[in-house]
Amino acid sequence: MMLRKKKRGTPPGAPIWMVTFSDLFMLVLVFFILLFSMSQIDLVKFKAVAESFKQVNILDYNPSAVPFEHPTDFSVNTESTNNQEDVAKNEEQTQENEDSLAELLVEVQTFLAENDLEDVVVANRTERGIVLVLEEKVLYETAEARILPIAHPFLDKVGTLLTKIPNLVKVEGHTDNRPISTEKFPSNWELSAARASSVIRYLVESHELDPERFSAVGYGDTRPIVDNTSDTNYQKNRRVEIVISDPQKEVAVN
Repeated sequence: MMLRKKKRGTPPGAPIWMVTFSDLFMLVLVFFILLFSMSQIDLVKFKAVAESFKQVNILDYNPSAVPFEHPTDFSVNTESTNNQEDVAKNEEQTQENEDSLAELLVEVQTFLAENDLEDVVVANRTERGIVLVLEEKVLYETAEARILPIAHPFLDKVGTLLTKIPNLVKVEGHTDNRPISTEKFPSNWELSAARASSVIRYLVESHELDPERFSAVGYGDTRPIVDNTSDTNYQKNRRVEIVISDPQKEVAVN
């Protein structure tokens, strides 16, 4: 009698090949997740780079997409050229301003000498520009801010010169330290400011100058040039200064 072979039963659980397949699938999945994570774009940086390309004309700086190993005359550094042109223009403008101020100073000093005004009007070149210092007696009556007719020729000369140049002008009023108290001018502050304003008003109205070029300041008795110890010194401190600014330092003048 022949014995029948017993059939082996199927082991429980997943087939053995499924374990290998699962491991392989997991490795592939991890690989693709890694690739995906490395390919994420920083949107903020991307937008910043995109904006920079909108604002810069690449062809202006790189005539060729392929850099030359030995640049020729055709590969021009446009930015460097523009900077050199700007520097040259600035230097030329500076020299023109210097020449204008120097010419202005000579004309004013000549006018003062011809009209015997050198004792009461001083013209100097300072770091602020051309400064004209006018004593009170050539402009006003004591404690008044209305310009005297005797001052018109000199102010007309200044106005004519100002029509030739675009410089800003600052007019400063100064007094001595003796107090004043009138209905019109309660203190030296009001008097000094009114005197500076009257000079500007005359120049603008008589010579059709742009009012935006001018500024008026009243310093009262806070900036004396000599000690207030005598009548002579009082007179020197009662003054108006016309500052025709150096264009390179107009911020300081304002």
